[in-house]
Amino acid sequence: MDDIRAIYETNVFGPFAVAKAFAPVLAAHGGGALVNILSVMTWVPRPGSYNSTKAALWAITNSLRMEHDAQGTLVVGAHLSFADTPMTTTLKLPKANAAEIVRAIFSGVAEGDIEVLADEPSRRVKALLSGPVTELARGLLDDGSDPFSQK
Repeated sequence: MDDIRAIYETNVFGPFAVAKAFAPVLAAHGGGALVNILSVMTWVPRPGSYNSTKAALWAITNSLRMEHDAQGTLVVGAHLSFADTPMTTTLKLPKANAAEIVRAIFSGVAEGDIEVLADEPSRRVKALLSGPVTELARGLLDDGSDPFSQK
């Protein structure tokens, strides 16, 4: 359980604490923007706790948006798939360029978007949300295959 608590501290309680700490500062200056880094894995069920932390942060992001709208603070949920970073070096999946992800997020903030789907896999998986949950992983790859299939 300690490892699960640790990932929740990092991925849920940490961003929530940052938002709570900075929201009054932003309000005092007429508003601003908070960006929570979510993940395409918010929507793709997998074993372990990572995905559930991102789903929890998505829900918190949506609540924070409502809470801080009146103070002029834009709360953005940024979804991305696998960026080419040290965390993803062992994954044998296509990876997005981190600089392109950052540009998409900055562009979304500048446009006043409440949600940024920063790459194609995120857009594909989000589009599949109304379908069967068992099919969501197929949106991760261009060819529609399930990268986690045991077959």
